[in-house]
Amino acid sequence: MTSPAERPAFYALSPGGWRDYWSLLHPPYTLWHLSYVAIGAALAPRVDVGWLLETLAAFLLAMGIAAHALDELHGRPLRTRIPDAALWALAVVGLAGAAAFGAHAALEVSPWLWVFVAVGAFLVVAYNLELFRGAFHSDLWFALAWGAFPVLTGAFTQTGSVRAEAVLAAVGAAALSAAQRVLSTPVRRLRRAVLEVEGTLVTTDGAEPIDAATLRSAPEGALRWLSLGVPAVAASMLVARLA
Repeated sequence: MTSPAERPAFYALSPGGWRDYWSLLHPPYTLWHLSYVAIGAALAPRVDVGWLLETLAAFLLAMGIAAHALDELHGRPLRTRIPDAALWALAVVGLAGAAAFGAHAALEVSPWLWVFVAVGAFLVVAYNLELFRGAFHSDLWFALAWGAFPVLTGAFTQTGSVRAEAVLAAVGAAALSAAQRVLSTPVRRLRRAVLEVEGTLVTTDGAEPIDAATLRSAPEGALRWLSLGVPAVAASMLVARLA
């Protein structure tokens, strides 16, 4: 049986006040995807810490705040009580701030970064508001937008070029994000849409009852470990490069 009060995500707090804004950030996943920016930057022969911090700030604003605010506007998946006007304000300010960081980098590093700014802004809006009949709201686009794109942006901001190692790392990040999607989709459904689970698992040792918690235990456990593991790998790469 699934409780009507089941949290919509393992990291979500009870609704109301500042807790809604914490849940809106999707902290484990936001840190996970910011780690791709750091991995991309760490592939550069020399890491410019200033540009790394600006790129991380841009993705925090665009992905961690704006994208999640738009997502909450589209169906309230986290069941927060944040007013629509506040969510729109977060989305606009987040995208504007990210664009400002991107503009600075485009002026100082390479004009090609304007392409990254435009693509990033488009993906945030098109994916989270499911524009064009949801054409960009798919597992493939999630992997490309939330996995490959941060790696390529982090690397390009450091070097002003697309290098082979960055492309390979982007493929790896896309694969990890695709795995995240495969794991998280059934977990979200169990937490947010399924009202009741009935069944029995019959093994050689006997019968065991099945409930929603049983079904989500393995994929959610994997998500928890991955949300710790990817940032740890990113941190190790930066430490090795900066040491």
